[in-house]
Amino acid sequence: MRDAMKKDERVFLMGEDVGLYGGCFNVSEGMLEEFGEERVIDTPLSESGFTGCGIGAALGGMRPIVEIMTVNFSLLAADQIINSAAILLYMSGGQFNVPLVIRMATGGGKQLAAQHSRSLEGWYAHIPGIKILTPATIEDARGMLWPALQDPDPVLVFENSFLYNREGLLPDGGNKSVDIRSAAVRREGGDLTILTYGIGLYKSLEAAEKLSEQEIEAEVVDLRVLRPLDNDTIFRSVAKTTRALIVDEGWESGGISAELSARITSELFYELDSPVVRVCGKEVPAPYARHLEEASLPGVNEIVKQAKRMGGLHG
Repeated sequence: MRDAMKKDERVFLMGEDVGLYGGCFNVSEGMLEEFGEERVIDTPLSESGFTGCGIGAALGGMRPIVEIMTVNFSLLAADQIINSAAILLYMSGGQFNVPLVIRMATGGGKQLAAQHSRSLEGWYAHIPGIKILTPATIEDARGMLWPALQDPDPVLVFENSFLYNREGLLPDGGNKSVDIRSAAVRREGGDLTILTYGIGLYKSLEAAEKLSEQEIEAEVVDLRVLRPLDNDTIFRSVAKTTRALIVDEGWESGGISAELSARITSELFYELDSPVVRVCGKEVPAPYARHLEEASLPGVNEIVKQAKRMGGLHG
């Protein structure tokens, strides 16, 4: 965000507690002092109001970054996102683009209970007119923002809250923009494909190592972009391995895992050696108790268990 604001004076940040407090996850710490209150704007607790302001600013030629504290609170701005930002280009006959970036934390696992622990990125991926980004790596978290700000249409960036404290070194050249159209193969394998995103990437990579100890080699594909889905990368991997396992913290019914399963089954039915398997969040409100919350989320052992149930694997 700092680099973007230095590069382009049209870029500004607005949201709840992004200024004096430095963001509820410290993402914008120090930015108020660096850029001033006209470019780092603390808003009232009114998601519909400040998201609408962001849409208006984008229509007026600015490049706003709107931070909604968590995806759960984005439901209060759903009318602005879905009925305004996503459709204004269409409703205006191509006259008005909305170059808006909305960032928000998503996911469970922090004992924040049912109103603060949802994973609704798959739900937003249902909506035409917006892009849905789900960075999992340091490079993607760093490099997706600038191309998102350059996009003429609204981009929603879902940042899993469990990843904020993850540390690592940015690869050489990792300060450059990254592709916000394509999935990425994070681990090569020939026995099955694990499709995932966000925090699921690290659970899937750990599960793949456990499977490898049993002579089952999983290919792990980081979806990265949930709308539009990168069919080419997904289909190429599944056609190679002939098996697909989808890991998603969101609920199974009507979620992104259901869409992926439908596309794979529709396009690759005769290449599959096993039905598509899904490992998703349990269909309950997120529990507060730690042991119950952990049981409600996809885990490494469950991924390994479900992978081993797929027909024809030799492990």
